[in-house]
Amino acid sequence: MTRRSARARRDRRARLRAGPALRASGRLLARVSGRLRRVAGQAVSASVTTTDPAARPLPPRRPAAPGSARHRFGTSPGLPVLAIAALMVLIVAMLGVEQVTGMSLLPDRLSAGLRPPPKKFPVLPASHPTSLAIEKIDVRAPVHDVGIAPDGTIAVPDAARAQEAGWYDQGPTPGQYGPAVIVGHVDTTSGPAVFHKLRELRSGDEIEVTRTDQRVAVFEVNSVEKFDKGRLPVDEVYGDFSRPSLRLITCGGQWVGGETGYADNVVVFASLVKARSGG
Repeated sequence: MTRRSARARRDRRARLRAGPALRASGRLLARVSGRLRRVAGQAVSASVTTTDPAARPLPPRRPAAPGSARHRFGTSPGLPVLAIAALMVLIVAMLGVEQVTGMSLLPDRLSAGLRPPPKKFPVLPASHPTSLAIEKIDVRAPVHDVGIAPDGTIAVPDAARAQEAGWYDQGPTPGQYGPAVIVGHVDTTSGPAVFHKLRELRSGDEIEVTRTDQRVAVFEVNSVEKFDKGRLPVDEVYGDFSRPSLRLITCGGQWVGGETGYADNVVVFASLVKARSGG
C-alpha cells in the first residue's frame, strides 16, 4: 500500500467519525434558533396595535413556496444565533466603555434594566417630609401635605402659602421606593414663589428633604424637563418604582392665562443617594 492511499483511507475514517457530531450540533442549533424565532414572533405580535373592528380584514397571505426561505438565506441553522450573540457582545462592550469613560453610548430605552443604578442608595421607612433645602438655588422651605384637587390633579399649596412646598400625600414619602412628589408655585401676583428658580437646577445638584423622623434624605438631580401640561408623560413622572426618587414640579413656559396659567410643567427628576440624621 502506498503512503498516498493510506492517508486517503485515514481521512475517510476521520470524516465518518466527525459526521454524527456535526449533525448533532446542527440539530441543537436548529432547536435554539427555532425557540428564538418563536420568542421574537410572540414579542412582535404582542406589540401590534389593535386595528379598528370595522375595518375590512386583510386578504390571506400566500404560503411561501417550499424551499424559498432556504434559497434566500442558505441552509445554516446557526445564523440567527450568531446575529443575536454578536448584538449582545456589542451591547456588553458599549456598557463597558460607559463604565470606564462615563459617556452614554446606548439609548436610554434600549439599556433600561441593563445599566446598574448610578450610585448605591439607602431605602428609608415611611415618614412625612417637613422641610426642603436646595442650596444651589437658595431654597429653604417648609413642606406640608397636599392631596387631590377637585379636577383630579395633584393639589398645589394655597396662594397664601406660596413660599411653601406641598408633598403629595397619596404617594411614597421621600426615601421610600418610588417617586415622592413635591409641588410648588413658581410665582404669584406679588412676586417669585418657592420654586421660581427650579428650572436652573442641573444634573448632580443636591436636594435635601428633612422628615418627621429627623432623617434627611439627600437626592441628586438626574435631569430637569419641561412638558406641555396637556401631554405630561404620566408613566415617566410617576411610574418608576425601581429605587427611591423625587419629583419636584412647578409651572413654566409661556403664560396662557385662564385656568391653565403657564402652558408647561417643569419637572425635576432626582434619585436618593444617601441619608443622614438631622439636627
